[in-house]
Amino acid sequence: MFPVLVKIGPFTLHTYGFLLAVGVLAAILLTLKLSKKRNIDQRVMADFLFYTILIGLVGAKVFLLVTEFKYYSEGPGKLTDLITSAGTFYGGLIFGALFAAWFIRKHKLGFRILGDMIGPSIALAHFFGRMGCFFAGCCWGREAEGCAIAVTFTDEHTTTGVPLNVPMYPTQLIEAILNLLNFIILMILYQKKKFHGQVFAFYIFNYSIIRFIVEFFRGDDDRGYIFGGMDHPFTSFSAPQLISVIGVITAIVLYRAFKKKSETTVTPVEPGPQKGKKNTKNTKQ
Repeated sequence: MFPVLVKIGPFTLHTYGFLLAVGVLAAILLTLKLSKKRNIDQRVMADFLFYTILIGLVGAKVFLLVTEFKYYSEGPGKLTDLITSAGTFYGGLIFGALFAAWFIRKHKLGFRILGDMIGPSIALAHFFGRMGCFFAGCCWGREAEGCAIAVTFTDEHTTTGVPLNVPMYPTQLIEAILNLLNFIILMILYQKKKFHGQVFAFYIFNYSIIRFIVEFFRGDDDRGYIFGGMDHPFTSFSAPQLISVIGVITAIVLYRAFKKKSETTVTPVEPGPQKGKKNTKNTKQ
């Protein structure tokens, strides 16, 4: 655990906040780079990213408030924890996606094309975010006595509530590595995709699987269980796992819909250098 990166007098730079900022910046730069190659208006794209991230951050906190309402309703003092907390990733993803859909429709942008750019960017940002979770000591795993990869937090100044001096599954690092792997896979797929929307559908599918599995090993505060509870992790079903199942189904539906759309939409080949006879072939988008 390394919650404070730099402390100079009254100035304190928290490691989680720093890594989260790095992740968001990396995601923005990657998306802008990919969108520039598509000749998308960079000012419109910048507005899209700024407001989507803002709405996503608000949504993350709202989702956390709803799923842990009992805790935050104990008194006004608990709301301070909500303000300083990053919130729940799924909440940010859902709120951000709803706003993005509205923005894309309003500005008549290509949903499938933008989705393919945003998918890898979110995975990259999430990698940094989960690394931040590890250094802050939040989103910890269940007790893992005897596990070779278990980690033990010892910082007595932590405010996250993580159990100290107890070996636990490093769920933060596991999810960070899986998100980084997801990013690499999606970027490779982006270069080889056969139709627009394919990368975005794969992002939703991949992360839903990642979160569903990691959820079994999470040990932080009440997950919001559909049935079961913290005491029976492998025979219980949490709210994030329900969302993960919905995510897998959504990804499959989107994949099939995007593929079908590409098969019924024929557009001219993008212009390029030509020699000899004029190119009259068409390609599917």
